Amino acid sequence: MNLILLTPCDFIGSHKVTLTDRRHAHIQNVLRARPGDRVACGICNANMGTAVIVHIDDKKVDLAVSLNQTPPAPLPVTLVLALPRPKMLKRIIQNVTSLGVKDIYLVNSWRVEKSFWQSPVLTDEKLHEYALLGLEQAKDTRVPRIHKKRFFAGFVKQELPGITQGCLCIVAHPEAHHPCPVRVNQQVVLAVGPEGGWIDLEVKTFEDKGFVPYNIGSRILTVETAVTFLLSRLYM
Repeated sequence: MNLILLTPCDFIGSHKVTLTDRRHAHIQNVLRARPGDRVACGICNANMGTAVIVHIDDKKVDLAVSLNQTPPAPLPVTLVLALPRPKMLKRIIQNVTSLGVKDIYLVNSWRVEKSFWQSPVLTDEKLHEYALLGLEQAKDTRVPRIHKKRFFAGFVKQELPGITQGCLCIVAHPEAHHPCPVRVNQQVVLAVGPEGGWIDLEVKTFEDKGFVPYNIGSRILTVETAVTFLLSRLYM
C-alpha cells in the first residue's frame, strides 16, 4: 500500500481523518508511523497529497490531511476483456488499474465457462475492492469503471461502435499476421480473449467493427501476462 486511499466518510472535519480499519493497521504495523510522520494519501476520484500522523494507538489513527496534488494521467485505453477465471480476475483488475486503465469491459466469449459469471468475485463490491488495491499500489485515486457484459454479440454489435469512435481498435489474436504496434500515441480499444483466445467467429465479429488482429509473438502467455504485456508494449 503506497497510498492511503480515503473516502468522504473518513473525514471528521475539513482536514481531519480517523481510520480504524486495515489502513490503520497498515500505518501502524507496516509503516510503523509515529506522530509527526507523513504518509501519502488521496481521496477516491479526487486529489492526492499527504497526511500527518496526529495520534496513533492500537485502535485508531488520527490524520491531518492536505490534498493539493492531481492524480496521474490515465492510460488512453479501453480494455475489452473476455471474463477470465475467477482466481485470475482479482490480479488482472489490480494490475491493469495500477497501469492506469480506467474503462474495463468484462465480456462473454465462447470459451468462457458459464460458471464464471456466477462467481462471488464478480460482484460490484469485490471488483471495486480489487480496483482499490491497484490504486493503492500505483498511487492513484481515479477509480476505474468496470462494466459486465454477458452477451458478446449484443455488446460488440450494438455498444462497441459507440466506444471505438476515433480509436485504434486492436483484437489480440495468436494467429494474426502482424505484431502488436509499439508506443502508440492515440486512444486504443484493446480486446483480449480468454485462455485459448477468441474463436474465429468472434475475431470476424470484431473485424466487422473496425478491429485489426495483432499477435504478441510466438510464446503462449496466460491472459494475466498477455494483458500486462500488451499494455506495456502499447504505451510504456
